[in-house]
Amino acid sequence: MDHVLPASTAVPNPSWFPKLLLAIYLIEFVLLGITPAERGTWWAENLPIFLIVVALVVLYVRGVQFSNLAYALMSVLIFMHTIGGHYTFEKVPFDWFSNLFGFKRNMYDRVAHVSVGFFAYALIEYTDQRNLIRSRVISYLFPLCVIGTVAMAYEIIEWIYAVTAGGTAGAAFLGSQGDIWDAQKDMLADTSGAVLALILYALLGRNKKG
Repeated sequence: MDHVLPASTAVPNPSWFPKLLLAIYLIEFVLLGITPAERGTWWAENLPIFLIVVALVVLYVRGVQFSNLAYALMSVLIFMHTIGGHYTFEKVPFDWFSNLFGFKRNMYDRVAHVSVGFFAYALIEYTDQRNLIRSRVISYLFPLCVIGTVAMAYEIIEWIYAVTAGGTAGAAFLGSQGDIWDAQKDMLADTSGAVLALILYALLGRNKKG
């Protein structure tokens, strides 16, 4: 049976923490934008992340604020993607991870895709704050479906950019590293990250309400 959420679900003001994350991002963005491996790829990889950061800042200023944990989870993608834009994802120094688990390809992009799903935490936190979804089942399915849709849309955008740009920039942005199932695996990684974030919210996030 579905449960009605309590009326008071506001997340405490996270104060200085998101501002610190923003400062770190801006420093990272500037430093890694000086001499990237491929300028066209750098623009393509950094533009969507920059827009996400701007959106979060605008929301924060307008009073839509999340918990420190939500900001920390969202920052994983932001920081990792900015690094990937500097090197191109397949060339990020990540051999230690591949060697540790026996992977034959650079798995940095796959790990970054998992972090895309972490945004599900902020999504369910937002709907719970405002009691927008009364059904617990749907409240968990909604962010999962949003992440899945974003994952699919981004893979289509990658494909269009790769075909349009062509050459090294197109291949670097696509980052498939010769795997014909790369898009499907990326989408699975995105949704897997969302599942992890929702499990974390079920364990920790709901206990902060009331």
